[in-house]
Amino acid sequence: MLDLLKQRRSTRKYKDKPIEKKKLEKLLKAVLLAPSSMNKKPLEFIIIEDKETIKKLSSCKKIGTLGLDTAPMTIAIIANTEVSDVWIEDASVAATILSLQAEALGLGSCWIQIRNRESENENSENKVKNLLNIPDKFRVLALFSIGYKNESKNSYNDSNLDCSKIHFNKF
Repeated sequence: MLDLLKQRRSTRKYKDKPIEKKKLEKLLKAVLLAPSSMNKKPLEFIIIEDKETIKKLSSCKKIGTLGLDTAPMTIAIIANTEVSDVWIEDASVAATILSLQAEALGLGSCWIQIRNRESENENSENKVKNLLNIPDKFRVLALFSIGYKNESKNSYNDSNLDCSKIHFNKF
């Protein structure tokens, strides 16, 4: 797990290569297995492979959507707020698992924050909800660009760790 965490980096450039069905199935199983508060499972996931829709999604924020420019796939992480009041935490756990599973499968990914963000002329979340026909009772945490990496980044190593942030028994 530590090696996987060290090598996982945000990917913003992807090869023009579709993700195989077996790899997509593993990504989806991973997010469906994500733990949630009281095992309420409020999350749902929208897989977007249509290039035109992905292009439209890239305008949902002022900055930070570069990964969508070349991604063959985007996954929207959404939550039913009528099921859980801690949907943000649940969705964040699933997002982390998604990024690690992508890395384990030899894919790159990038978390594109949507909640509490703005586009040029409207709330990012509303724009995504309108584009993807998401019902009102759902909220959008993030979009994930996913694909085969077309860039190389160095892995983290132990010298990147700020151990001063660790405290025992008291702050």
